[in-house]
Amino acid sequence: MHPIYDPTRALALLRIGTGNPDARFRAGQEDAIRHIVENRGRLLVVQATGWGKSFVYFIAAKLLREHGLGPALLVSPLLSLMRNQLAAAERMGVRAATINSENAAAWDTIEQAVVADAVDVLLISPERLANVHFKTSVLPIIAARIALVVVDEAHCVSDWGHDFRPHYRLIERTLRLMPPNLRLLATTATANDRVVGDLEATLGPNLQTLRGDLARPSLALQTIRLPGQAERLAWLAEQLPQVPGSGIIYTLTVRDAEQVASWLRARGIDALAYTSESLDRPALEQRLLDNDVKVLVATLALGMGFDKPDLAFVVHYQTPGSVVAYYQQVGRAGRALSAARGVLLAGREDTNITDWFITRAFPSRAEVAEILGAIESAPAGLSVPALLERVNLPKGRVDQALLLLSLESPAPIAKTGAKWQLTAATLAESFWQRTERLTATRKVEQAAMQAYTELDAGHMAYLIAALDGDPSDLAPPPLPPLPTTPSLTMITEAIAFLRHTDLPIEPRKVWPTGGLAPGISGKIDLPPEHGRALSYWSDAGWGALVKRGRHDGRFDDLLVTAAAALVRSWRPRPEPTWVACVPSLRHTLVPDLAARIAAALGLPFVDALVKTEARPEQRTMENTVHKAKNVVGSLAVSGPLPPGPVLLVDDTVDSRWTFTVAAWLLRSHGSGPVWPLALAIAGRDE
Repeated sequence: MHPIYDPTRALALLRIGTGNPDARFRAGQEDAIRHIVENRGRLLVVQATGWGKSFVYFIAAKLLREHGLGPALLVSPLLSLMRNQLAAAERMGVRAATINSENAAAWDTIEQAVVADAVDVLLISPERLANVHFKTSVLPIIAARIALVVVDEAHCVSDWGHDFRPHYRLIERTLRLMPPNLRLLATTATANDRVVGDLEATLGPNLQTLRGDLARPSLALQTIRLPGQAERLAWLAEQLPQVPGSGIIYTLTVRDAEQVASWLRARGIDALAYTSESLDRPALEQRLLDNDVKVLVATLALGMGFDKPDLAFVVHYQTPGSVVAYYQQVGRAGRALSAARGVLLAGREDTNITDWFITRAFPSRAEVAEILGAIESAPAGLSVPALLERVNLPKGRVDQALLLLSLESPAPIAKTGAKWQLTAATLAESFWQRTERLTATRKVEQAAMQAYTELDAGHMAYLIAALDGDPSDLAPPPLPPLPTTPSLTMITEAIAFLRHTDLPIEPRKVWPTGGLAPGISGKIDLPPEHGRALSYWSDAGWGALVKRGRHDGRFDDLLVTAAAALVRSWRPRPEPTWVACVPSLRHTLVPDLAARIAAALGLPFVDALVKTEARPEQRTMENTVHKAKNVVGSLAVSGPLPPGPVLLVDDTVDSRWTFTVAAWLLRSHGSGPVWPLALAIAGRDE
């Protein structure tokens, strides 16, 4: 019998996969392939992004299949990663298929092909391991035949990893269903000694580690402190045209990604936003791969696995939450270039944003007690909408808590159909020990990243040391640093851009599930029209002035002028003939604002709505059901209304339920169409 590992065939596959007839294995690649194919034990490969970890597992899988062994199961965390991997596999003649949320119509066909042994590599997300059908109908059939399990981005398995993914915990349990001598390959670019130790304990037995050089000699790194949004926007507009090639700008929020991309396009720079809300992410990725766009302004949605070897720059608009996350992101630049740039623009809001992500990552003891108490009070179980009616918690927090609790072993809750019920198990104290440890770890990582922003030199050495690598003998490329101060002229233009933002307020279409009161359920028959907001709360445009006005008890005349100008440029049709406002028992801030806007527009102000009873502030309501209930019944029409269209003014808008209920009341009492206008869309600190 021929040996399983054939070096000539392995090299041929590499050249086919890369499209380079002269390609050679990088240091450690062939050793890793041989180790896996010859079944020398489980292997963890820690190598820098761009080293070629995917070639290791695809070539190994192909060699095993050509020798008559079973398929490989590849666990990948992101769809963008799967898309890149499928293209690489196809070039090498590997029959790869994926089961993920984007191809549900093909699941049955793919599962049949897997069972029929017509698939060489099955790619799944870690969430698929929690799917009942996959666990009971697909995995047991192929478990005995699987020749290789690949855990990509393996740091996600570790509690200590910077990007811990709860469903990765299921991998350890899944491995117990498979033969103990199963070939296993785990790969990551971002694992320090602590994470490696955790992986050795989780993915063992006898997990061996192949660790490569973490230095990126092609990367010229630079940090620039520009606290304000306008300064950073100005810097990007002036410097990006001077940097050759195409690249990525990373932001911490969807809002910032869209705003930065819009600003750059206004300055004649071909920029597109790439976020979790982008409709066609593969097309956006392809445009960047083809150098058909100067820059993608991206959130973490453009994360692990995106591979563009000639990416010329990565700029961070804000400081990420950890050194290892930053290393992974900035390491996308310069993989096949002699020189590339990685620039971090540190802003004043960075810590507030990353603090918010840290504090929202895990539920509190009080939140879990509230959720479990609500479920316990309903012996038949509760669906998520029904649960939200009983607990004043954000839906995202409830969903996250349910997920984490259901992944415990044993789990204190279980899902039957659409309803969650308690089990006989109680939540172990180890759950809280783990969340407290992770929260503390993330705070330490955040502080280390803030220290990075203060560096004047030695950036790559700092990153490598944080990953427990060897920072000696570094030679960065001879690229001169970019200017650190934008011009006052461009800063002024950026402020003007931020102050001309026209933000949509989308009308709600249906009342919360189950309704709110008799006659207030199902489709909203008298909704408001599409509205507008002048700013984001506390941003560098008008938002800071809105925040100050709320604090001072009266809004600046500049905001009144800007709001009137927004209405004139907006030109809602049919045109408003009068102005009303959302009332309050606590202050006259909004009526005063609305009356001044009405005067600026030459329209009458009508005090059409009254607050009938005191309710908690809307910002204390944590989910849409509670926000809606908090408004319904608290407003009333004060008297006869003018018949024409009305401009309805409030200072801030969050859930849109106040506008929705107020508009429903006005229209129910004879007004024309209702056009919402707010000074700001509420933010996290509102």
